[in-house]
Amino acid sequence: MTESAPLRDFLHRHPRLFVLTGAGCSTSSGIPDYRDADGQWKRAQPVTFQAFTGSHATRQRYWARSLIGWRTFGRVQPNGTHAALARLEAQGRSELLLTQNVDRLHQAAGSRRVIDLHGRLDVVRCLRCDATLPREALQAELARRNPDWAALDAAEAPDGDADLDGPDFSTFDIPDCAQCGGLLKPDVVFFGENVPKPRVEEAFAALERADAMLIVGSSLMVWSGFRFVQAAARAGLPMAAVNLGRTRADALLSLKVEQPCTEALAFLLHDPALAGSALPSTVS
Repeated sequence: MTESAPLRDFLHRHPRLFVLTGAGCSTSSGIPDYRDADGQWKRAQPVTFQAFTGSHATRQRYWARSLIGWRTFGRVQPNGTHAALARLEAQGRSELLLTQNVDRLHQAAGSRRVIDLHGRLDVVRCLRCDATLPREALQAELARRNPDWAALDAAEAPDGDADLDGPDFSTFDIPDCAQCGGLLKPDVVFFGENVPKPRVEEAFAALERADAMLIVGSSLMVWSGFRFVQAAARAGLPMAAVNLGRTRADALLSLKVEQPCTEALAFLLHDPALAGSALPSTVS
């Protein structure tokens, strides 16, 4: 029996999968993750919604680091994990893909039935009038206002952040909303902020139609994602997980594969029983 055989068998036996993904899906694309193999934070926790909205200094630090981090994050491409899950959907075997990631790489790889549980980083939203603009447009404005900052380099951090500390962030110039003068914020769910209710309800409705859950690249330490695992367990759905290290759901799993996601799911790109349409040219 090959190493992928148990997972292949699980997928063949359950044709209506609810797929839940996390940061481990995107590490092969060059996006760092937040947690170690034991599910603990590798670095300082992300900024909270309350800190971002309540402190101009916090926003200056956030956007200065983001100015540098976006240069890399905005160019990332999907990897084999995203391609494999897109192939699963192309064969009608994925009821829904619920991702905790904000990078939109599942969509770039061809997945269509996707809910971005925590939003998307490529859009910026005004907290007052709800107007939106592309993150690339804000990037250009930030660079125009802060040319010296735009020339800096720093190590990459998760979700478009950069490990930049030490400079005096008080000189960083942040634009307000061009429509109403309100605060601009990435269109993502920060810690301390609630996931929009319609998004959650749509995901639970899809879970009710599924016959199993596949968890890919998530330690499930965040409640917003783990609640779907709890609901699946209450419904008696079998669950398989692909993740390096501990997950919060280990005791609930029918199958666990401790391999990098790209390796564990590679068979989906070649299995004749699950072969699908041609892959997007961006997938590597």
